[in-house]
Amino acid sequence: MDTFEEIKVKRSVEENIDPTLDLFAEIEKLKKEKNAVVLAHYYQEGDIQDVADYIGDSLGLSQEAAKTDADIIVFAGVHFMAETAKILSPNKKVLLPDLKAGCSLADSCPPHLFKKFKEQYPDHLVITYVNCTAELKAMSDIVCTSSNAIQIVESLPKEQKIIFGPDKNLGAYVAKKTGRDLVLWNGACMVHEIFSREKITKLKSRHPEAKLLAHPECEDVILEMADYIGSTTGLLKYSINNPAKEFIVATESGIIHQMQKDNPAKTFIPAPPNNNCACNDCPHMKRNTLEKLYLCMKNESPEIFVPMDIIERAVKPIERMLEISARLGL
Repeated sequence: MDTFEEIKVKRSVEENIDPTLDLFAEIEKLKKEKNAVVLAHYYQEGDIQDVADYIGDSLGLSQEAAKTDADIIVFAGVHFMAETAKILSPNKKVLLPDLKAGCSLADSCPPHLFKKFKEQYPDHLVITYVNCTAELKAMSDIVCTSSNAIQIVESLPKEQKIIFGPDKNLGAYVAKKTGRDLVLWNGACMVHEIFSREKITKLKSRHPEAKLLAHPECEDVILEMADYIGSTTGLLKYSINNPAKEFIVATESGIIHQMQKDNPAKTFIPAPPNNNCACNDCPHMKRNTLEKLYLCMKNESPEIFVPMDIIERAVKPIERMLEISARLGL
């Protein structure tokens, strides 16, 4: 049976909305009334990206959450992202349009199992990818994103032993690029794990001039084919700066909305996954809708809470990441 709080949250995201309501205008009005800022990840649906105050990847969103002077942070993303915002701004109200917007990668690394894993390597420094729970961040020495993982590893002494988690594909890519021997946790993102090499090869044969762009969370067989590997922001910048007219995009298809806006004369093709779908959407990211965003702001619910003892431990590795990134100009 649902608790009173769960019932209240359900009502806040399932409430009927007048279909004639201009949600874009209403959200803008609520931003001003409540001194709220909307942060959205590139993997959100196009309407949410268009109404957001800031759109970015995990690094950019963390930087924005740390510096905003808004009273309310509305995070259009997944649960770990909203948790990160709460860790960086514990005195602000942090909202998430749908509490069920989780993350397959974060779920692949339960904190109690990672704790046992970490205990096997007591002399290792722990670097965790930001796509993990607040509890996992609290066990870490440094947090990283796909934008800065290589630079953070390279900033450490070569003799420093390192555990890298939870994404094994990103970890393997970082190890390859840095020449470091990383101990990897065996986790992965469901979106980036199922791109099909065979289907991409066929797609490239039909579009021989197209550049293949891949996120480093992809498996190595996909990265080996790529013309460019980078974070979502890196992929977007490459698509703007490269003169090619066609791009095959091996990451969550939400990024194509911004790519198309910034490059209206270019063609962007989502890389096919190893199933019957034409593109690869994250079911968690796509739980958020413009309607849920509006209701979330109107009702100031669902709200994200992180225990203060977790915040106090988790903020240190995140701040260390932000300091290293600022020093390196990332």
